[in-house]
This record gives sequence, structure tokens and C-alpha cells, in this order.
Amino acid sequence: MKVSVRAASFTLAAMAIGAAPVFAQQQPPPTQRPAAQTPTQPRPVMPQPPAAPAQPAAPAAAPQPPKPFPVGAKVAFINPQAIFQQSAEGKAALGRVNALIQKKQKEGEDKAKLLQGNQQKLQTSGSVMNEAARTQLEREIDREQKELERFQQDAQAEINELQQEVQNDFLKKVNPVIDAVATEKGVQIVLNADAQIFAWADMGLDLSPDIVKKLDAQKAPAAAPKE
Repeated sequence: MKVSVRAASFTLAAMAIGAAPVFAQQQPPPTQRPAAQTPTQPRPVMPQPPAAPAQPAAPAAAPQPPKPFPVGAKVAFINPQAIFQQSAEGKAALGRVNALIQKKQKEGEDKAKLLQGNQQKLQTSGSVMNEAARTQLEREIDREQKELERFQQDAQAEINELQQEVQNDFLKKVNPVIDAVATEKGVQIVLNADAQIFAWADMGLDLSPDIVKKLDAQKAPAAAPKE
């Protein structure tokens, strides 16, 4: 008896986007009160070794055709990361997330530059400002620091929300395709390679290429009717 495969545990492991916070590297430096100016000594310039001549790139290996599915096999597996990264649906989803990441990073960099400019102004000119002007600048820096931190938190939450949205949308589209391919092959169990529950398998049992092909075929526009 054939068993319909529902890939409820199909996960994308952060969908190859990366689980680290996007704005972890943009923490603003703490504001310091202006200190007495001391002359700086120039640092000695260390001689740089000559650059090594560029080596010619090795020719890329030709892609190997997928192995044929073993006749009569009742167990197969899928590679979720490969399906996501190689399918048109997955690439489109990844493009959406990366576009949002780049947009938020640019906005964060602009805010950080504004904050750093005011911090530099306070550091270099604070000692000659009157009390009212210096106090106003310090308040502006404090406001910009809080605004940048809040922006980073909101941006990271927005990116995480979009990641979850595109993952859920992708799962809705890929699960029926897994069912269809498994039924066509006559298998009864489909394992998840990401779960690492098996040490070795015949690569012909990998249904991922067939799933990508069928998934892309569904996305391809229909041919225009002939006159």
C-alpha cells in the first residue's frame, strides 16, 4: 500500500539566509565627554610584501547527471536546502529577503553615520562650545543612539517576519509536489536529509532534482495558444 507523504517536518534551516542577527555589527560607540587634546604621533608605515601573482582559476567540474532512481525502491529522501536553493520559487523567496536585508542595512548605516558625525563633533569641538550648545548636542546624540537601537530591533523583527512568511509560502507549494513525486516513484517513506538520520544512501534515492523540476514546471508560464 502506498503511503502519501506529508512533509510536516520539512524545514529550511533558516533558508540558507543565515540565523545571525543582521545588525549585530552596527552597535553605536558610546558617547564620551570631550577630553583634553593631545598631539598624536604618526604611526610608522610598515612595508608591504609584494603581491603574489594571480593563479589561473581551475576549470569548473562539469555537473554530473542525477543517478537513476533504483527500480522497486520503497524508501527515498529529500534535501530541503537543495530544493530551496535550486528551485525558482526558493530563489525568488531568497531574493525578497535579501532585498529587505540590504534596504534595512543601508538605512541603518545612514543613521549610524549621522550619529557618529555628531559624536565626533562633540569629541573635537565640545570643549569650546558653550554649556547650552554642548548640552543640546549631547541630547541629540542620546536621541540618535536610542533611535538607532530601536531601528535595528524593528528591522531585525521585520526581516525575521519575512523569512517566516516566505518559508511558510514555500512549504505550502512544495509539500504537494513531494507527495506527487513520491507517489510517482511508488515509495512509501521519504526521509529528510537535513535530519541526518542515515549515514549513507544511494544518491539515486534523492528525489530533490525531480521535486525542483516539477516545482519549476508549475511556476513556468503557460504557452500561448496556437492560432
